[in-house]
Amino acid sequence: MIRPKIMGVLNITPDSFSDGNQYNSLEAAIDQAKLLAMTGADIIDVGGESTRPGAIRVSQDEEQARVIPVIEAIAKLGLAQISIDTMNAATAKLAVAAGATIINDVSGGLADPEMFRVAAETGAYLVISHWRGHSTQMDDLNQYQDIAQDVAKELSERVSVAISQGVAKEKLVIDPGLGFAKDMKQNWELVARLDELEKLGLPILVGASRKRFIAGVLDGDEPSSVGNERRDMATAVLTALLLQRKLWGVRVHNTLATLDAINIVQALRDGSAE
Repeated sequence: MIRPKIMGVLNITPDSFSDGNQYNSLEAAIDQAKLLAMTGADIIDVGGESTRPGAIRVSQDEEQARVIPVIEAIAKLGLAQISIDTMNAATAKLAVAAGATIINDVSGGLADPEMFRVAAETGAYLVISHWRGHSTQMDDLNQYQDIAQDVAKELSERVSVAISQGVAKEKLVIDPGLGFAKDMKQNWELVARLDELEKLGLPILVGASRKRFIAGVLDGDEPSSVGNERRDMATAVLTALLLQRKLWGVRVHNTLATLDAINIVQALRDGSAE
């Protein structure tokens, strides 16, 4: 089994849905980055704008003031590979100059038409997620004929645009965009049918960590009452089950629980092989 990369989430925001306002100081952010790297993160994904449902967008200046000093500090320490979680091309360009090697655009280049050009010019890896609209409107954009086939088709279209604008195919990663313009049932159906995305022949990143559709299974009436500890355990279980797929990476908040889950699956497979 080729172990998927573990991408640890580092939100430098006051309003992220599960960890907002925890790492807003440079010192707190660096401490968390060290913890993520120590507990299994191959990549640290730094974001300065919340994409939780209903989140209001921040200015590029504010976003950059949040993330660039953190990226510079992580790069100087050499803790892990760095990803910038942004929908803004200008932020992505500055982040790569500061030390990021991956651009993780949850909008798949739709929020900023300059994103693919920046990815091509910088040579950074680019994660293209499935997306249909910003956080204030995405819950109204979840109409699909076939969720898995539609998502694969729309991702394929964005990949073609990226390549046409100079992004090397070998630098592309796709993400099903769990939680974005998808209801609870649609998210689970999409997770169960990742084989449709595998047909595109590109590395796949899955980001299910702490999302509403996870919490909804644990507490269907009041998913917001589900704590991070329960969501993290459920996410680790899902990660273990998804290892049957050809995943490039998993984006998670709790890197240690994820690493433990991966190691348990590997040990079981090794035991079965013997």
